[in-house]
Amino acid sequence: MKRAILALALCGAFAAPALAQTEQVPPPRLKWSFAGLFGKYDEAQLQRGFKIYREVCSSCHSMNLLAIGSLAEAGGPGFSEAQAEQIASEYKIGDLDDKGQPVERAGRPADHFPAPFPNAKAAAAANGVAPPDMSTLAKARGYSRGFPWFILDALPLMQYQEQGPDYIHAILTGYKDPPKGFTLPPGGHYNEYFPGHNIAMPQPLTDGQVTFDDGSPNKLQDEAKDVAAFLMWAAEPKLVQRKRVGFQVIIFLIVLSGLLYFTKKKVWHEVEKPRETAHGQDPKNTSI
Repeated sequence: MKRAILALALCGAFAAPALAQTEQVPPPRLKWSFAGLFGKYDEAQLQRGFKIYREVCSSCHSMNLLAIGSLAEAGGPGFSEAQAEQIASEYKIGDLDDKGQPVERAGRPADHFPAPFPNAKAAAAANGVAPPDMSTLAKARGYSRGFPWFILDALPLMQYQEQGPDYIHAILTGYKDPPKGFTLPPGGHYNEYFPGHNIAMPQPLTDGQVTFDDGSPNKLQDEAKDVAAFLMWAAEPKLVQRKRVGFQVIIFLIVLSGLLYFTKKKVWHEVEKPRETAHGQDPKNTSI
């Protein structure tokens, strides 16, 4: 019995380092232009991120909830309406003709980005697992920072809501060789930030994979950050407007609170005066 307990203890001691190597690593917190109460999107970064999505990600991932014309809306990548129309025209959209027959036509700004596969089964057959839609990926993915950070993150002055972009950037840059003793299933890839460290998606980005028109750096870290910022905009294209309206509401509530306070002081000023007795004496000053 003692030998069995000793053997189990030795196995646990040797297994501990291997388990430590596969523990979940929290994504590093990055600095984003849209962070904070007054943050806003960087148009040039969003344009670079869109180019990465279009040239790399769109071959597997759909973005069904985003209209192509959104690229020209205020607070977004800053494309002109003519540019958005040109981008839309380069897509082929399935539609019906006047007789109800399926046809393909050039895209319009009102159309949503077309999916690379006709349905989820076709996507799963081509990739092993159906790739997730990227429309709200930056809001649907994230990680827990634990107590007390999840409380502090909700405060207006901190307003930390960049878990999604941090997580996406970490996944795109987290591909490594598996540690000793870690066995990957067929078709799996090791990623230190992915839950369980086994991800079906091969590494999508590498250094210099996308060349930017403005000559911006295109190292893996730069590409991952640009596309993560673009996916944050795709998930919340009205973020800048929401922050502006929220700040205006806060200012309005502060002014309204002040007006209500002074109104109350004015209305109740006479009532709060000490009432005199019938003989004109203050009851607090009566003497026996």
